Amino acid sequence: MKFGISTFVTDDGIAPAPLARAIEERGFDSLFVAEHTHIPASRETPYPGGGDLPDKYYKTLDPFVTLTAAACATERLLLGTGVALMIERDTITTAKEVASLDLVSGGRFVFGVGVGWNREEMANHGTDPGSRGKLLDEQLRALREIWTREEAEFHGEYVDFDPIFSRPKPVQQPHPPIYVGGGEAAFDRVRENGDAWLANGVPPDKLEPMLETLREQTGREVPVTVFGATAEPDALEGYQRLGVERALVMLPTLPERETIERLDELAEATAAFV
Repeated sequence: MKFGISTFVTDDGIAPAPLARAIEERGFDSLFVAEHTHIPASRETPYPGGGDLPDKYYKTLDPFVTLTAAACATERLLLGTGVALMIERDTITTAKEVASLDLVSGGRFVFGVGVGWNREEMANHGTDPGSRGKLLDEQLRALREIWTREEAEFHGEYVDFDPIFSRPKPVQQPHPPIYVGGGEAAFDRVRENGDAWLANGVPPDKLEPMLETLREQTGREVPVTVFGATAEPDALEGYQRLGVERALVMLPTLPERETIERLDELAEATAAFV
C-alpha cells in the first residue's frame, strides 16, 4: 500500500513549496489538496463532518497554484486535487490548467474531482445543486475530448462548444488519471469516467461493503485511494487488508515547524505498512 498526504493548504499554514519538499523527503508518494473557491456567509448547508465548519475551509489556496509550486519544488511527488470542484469551474479553462500542470510537473498530476457538498457555494457559481452530477459527467467527457483531440468539440445539455484548438496537451497519455470522489452515488461516474475511486475519510469497516458495491456497479477491480485517512495502526491494517492502493493520511494545517514535526510522526506511523 502506498502512502500520501492529504491536507488543506491555507494562507496561515506552511507554504506549498516547503510542504511538498518535506513530504517527498519523508518518502510519501503524493500530495492531494482540497479546494473551495469561497465559503458563503449564509452557512445554510450543514458541514458533513458535523458541528462548526473548521477554519481551514475559509482559507484554502487555489489548488492549481498550490500544486504548481509543489511541482517546482519536487522531482517524484505525485500531485493531486482532492477534490477539484469542477462544477464550479469553466470546462475549457480547467482543461488547460490540468494540461499545463501535467506538463510543468513532468506528468505527475492526478485529477481528483467531485460534486461538492456546499450548495450555496456552487449556486454562487451559477450551478444548480440538483443537476450538478449531470454537469460533472458532461464536463469529464468534454475534458477528454479537449485533451485527446487536436480539434475538439462537444455538444451536451450543460457543456457545449464548437471545434476548438487547445494546447498544451497532457504529458500523460491519454490524459492524467481521473480519481472520482464521492460515496456510492458516484460509482456510476467511476464506471463511466473514472480511473480510480477517491474515498473521503471512509473507515475500513464501512469501506469493505462499499468496495463490494463498487465492483458490482463497475464490473471491474477499481483502484481505491482514501483521502483523509487516519494514521492509526488498526485503520492502516484494515486498508491494507482490503487492498486499498493508497492511503492519504490527513495532515493538519499548521505553521512550518509544527507541520514538519507532524510529518515526522506520520512517516514513522506508516513506515511499518509500506
